[in-house]
Amino acid sequence: MTVVSDSALRRALARARDGKALDVTEATVLLHARDGHLDTLLEHAGRVRDAGLRNAGRDGVITYSKNVFIPLSRLCRDRCGYCTFATAPHKLPAPFLSPDEVLEIARQGAALGCKEALFTLGDRPEDRWHQAREWLDAHGYDDTISYVRAMAIRVLEETGLLPHLNPGALTWRDFQRLKPVAGSMGMMLETTSTRLFTEKGEAHYGSPDKDPAVRLRVLEDAGRSNVPFTTGVLIGIGETVQDRAESIFAIRKVAREYGGVQEVIVQNFRAKPDTAMRGMPDADLRELAATIAVARLVLGPRMRIQAPPNLIGGEFELMVRAGIDDWGGVSPVTPDHVSPEQPWPQIEDLAARTGAAGYGMRERLTLYPEYVLAGEPWTDPRVMAHISALADPETGLAREDAVLKGIPWQEPDGGFSASGRVDLHTAVDTEGRTTDRRDDFDNVYGDWDALRERLPAAAPAAILGDLSQALRRAESDPAGLSDAEAVALLGADGPALDELTRIADDLRREAAGDDVTFVVNRNINFTNVCYTGCRFCAFAQRRTDADAYTLSLDQVADRAAEAWQAGATEVCMQGGIHPDLPGTAYFDIAKAVKARTPDMHVHAFSPMEVVNGASRTNLSIEDWLHAAKEAGVDSLPGTAAEILDDDVRWVLTKGKLPTREWVEVITTAHRVGLPTTSTMMYGHVDNHLHWVKHIKLIRSLQQETGGFSEFVLLPFVHHSAPIYLAGIARPGPTAQENRAVHALARILLHGSIKNIQCSWVKLQDDLCRQVLQGGVNDLGGTLMEETISRMAGSENGSYKTITEIGEMVAPTGRPLHQRTTGYGRPDAERLAASAKSDGVCRSVLRIV
Repeated sequence: MTVVSDSALRRALARARDGKALDVTEATVLLHARDGHLDTLLEHAGRVRDAGLRNAGRDGVITYSKNVFIPLSRLCRDRCGYCTFATAPHKLPAPFLSPDEVLEIARQGAALGCKEALFTLGDRPEDRWHQAREWLDAHGYDDTISYVRAMAIRVLEETGLLPHLNPGALTWRDFQRLKPVAGSMGMMLETTSTRLFTEKGEAHYGSPDKDPAVRLRVLEDAGRSNVPFTTGVLIGIGETVQDRAESIFAIRKVAREYGGVQEVIVQNFRAKPDTAMRGMPDADLRELAATIAVARLVLGPRMRIQAPPNLIGGEFELMVRAGIDDWGGVSPVTPDHVSPEQPWPQIEDLAARTGAAGYGMRERLTLYPEYVLAGEPWTDPRVMAHISALADPETGLAREDAVLKGIPWQEPDGGFSASGRVDLHTAVDTEGRTTDRRDDFDNVYGDWDALRERLPAAAPAAILGDLSQALRRAESDPAGLSDAEAVALLGADGPALDELTRIADDLRREAAGDDVTFVVNRNINFTNVCYTGCRFCAFAQRRTDADAYTLSLDQVADRAAEAWQAGATEVCMQGGIHPDLPGTAYFDIAKAVKARTPDMHVHAFSPMEVVNGASRTNLSIEDWLHAAKEAGVDSLPGTAAEILDDDVRWVLTKGKLPTREWVEVITTAHRVGLPTTSTMMYGHVDNHLHWVKHIKLIRSLQQETGGFSEFVLLPFVHHSAPIYLAGIARPGPTAQENRAVHALARILLHGSIKNIQCSWVKLQDDLCRQVLQGGVNDLGGTLMEETISRMAGSENGSYKTITEIGEMVAPTGRPLHQRTTGYGRPDAERLAASAKSDGVCRSVLRIV
């Protein structure tokens, strides 16, 4: 171990004593504390822990969870040098425990009062072992995650135990699939040391899921998905002391930004026979105590910190002094299958040892009390009844008199009963929103200060190309523009901007002619209840907020029928990710509209809604889209794109789908015969290079699938957007940027996407006319009800009549034509009906 001077230790201890924020260097110094310095370190850490317990209303109480350990599969695709849990197929009777074996373990636990079912298994065993793949196929499961989900449901329904799932390195979509069946989930970070992963002979070499970048992404995706998540560090596997400090700080960063890290385990390496690391010494228990203490000081009083009580060599008092406030899961039924040579202490003995250290001991659930009491968005409605049956409503701890019994796992009831401010689609134009922000503004979006650290950098100056050369290239070879040239064009102003828009308009004329088109349609936003946490969205509300609403199926169908009577050919339907909507909600909505208006084009459900629907029904994206098509969906809006760069997306949104998921939904939709639009929302925390790369990605997808009908540019509306109110986003793009980006979209997409659409909702009429003279050929729809942008503060109304659209376009001298969703011509009956209504149904018309 590196020698640290006594004076450095004293300085770092003094800062800890005074409650000063420590940096990585100071934390590394403190990890070297021994003897008297270690005693002082533990004293400071214990004081921080005690303050946190007092603030939580659990003064002097250390918690634990009474659980059963369900080793669902001991096969793993990783090859960690210290692991005896993972093994080979020939050493097991079967690749997975059978459902009967799972339930037998769970029932034994329930009989002894356990409340947590700890599912532990290797990472994606089917990727390495054909036996695992064959078992899953034979039993009807697409993958290991599907089997985990199915067994978690069986345990909930037949025993009442709450699943805590440890399936390894999960993806964002895995979290969407598993959150509805679990109280919490977990995965040890272990270490951020890349050396242990990349160098042959080190602990994590040959283990793809132990890449620190992968594991940190898992922690972030758990936070984005509002999953109470357990993680931790493993010391003594070859990492340096600085690696330990950096790992703790990495956990703190994720915890601050998303609030989803419910506990941090500080675990010591114990050498096991028959492993590659059997000859390494066990981690010293003084090192463990120092690491716990530093973790407590860095992570603060609110973080729950535990040390596994079966691995600490009887040093219970030392670990309590170091700052733990939890003992983790302790089972009266099953061994610790990860460290089977180290038996659990008896719960009575553990309570006695805790009492000897001066603390009481109380049982908790698999999710910590703070998350139990918070409820949504941390708990899914489908497990809310299971949690409520076991939790003390006052403290969030386990009820001492709880009776374990199975409770049906089912979709929430009442998801389609009308509720809330169902007149918002009209009242937003007259009365406006009730408040400028939702009630949980300070916490639903994560930590605003931590978010500022994520802001993407400005586009590098070196990317800027020569403007004159870029204009020449735009005219001679539009698709051949380099990133640097495209960025240069976005900066064009004055005569150069006029030249850019002329080039774009010539290309528009060549591709789409002179017609300006629009569709008579109606937006139907069937609910605005949503807990995804999109920081740009002013539409989403909690179910208890004054402006929250949900439409019934009959109301959705009524609005579609009104639109049809007014001559509409399309309804565009999107909504919030409402946790109470049943898994079949999207199919039910499409069927209701088709039943009432069989010939209406149903343009519905963003990629985020597609993933939500697929997760809730446990279908693949492709199977879900086939089912949606059968239910009546004719095309998809390519919304939820924002900027297709995750560095930007994770600032704009806490929990929306990543870029790769958006791309998969869109390309799969095209493959199954569902065309989509494509969109870009810009002018918030992004830069011009992001715009260029986004448009080029759209172009490459179109060249692959040919499924985009149009590209829609959506300038950021800032007024009530949370990310603007928090002082992070700028107030939307400038007029110059709007003109330039519409023109650039036409240029870059020439030969790929014929139709470029501007949004009259987000642009003033004069700016719409300007972009129509700079590459745009389509104005979107009459909309009839546009609530999303109006809730964000757009001042351009929630609909436009055909007459108003004509007045807007007339000064350009270009002909105006009504179209269908697919850019055909409506039939005579539709044209007559829309002419009679002026393209807007009577129920939403403003009274003059």
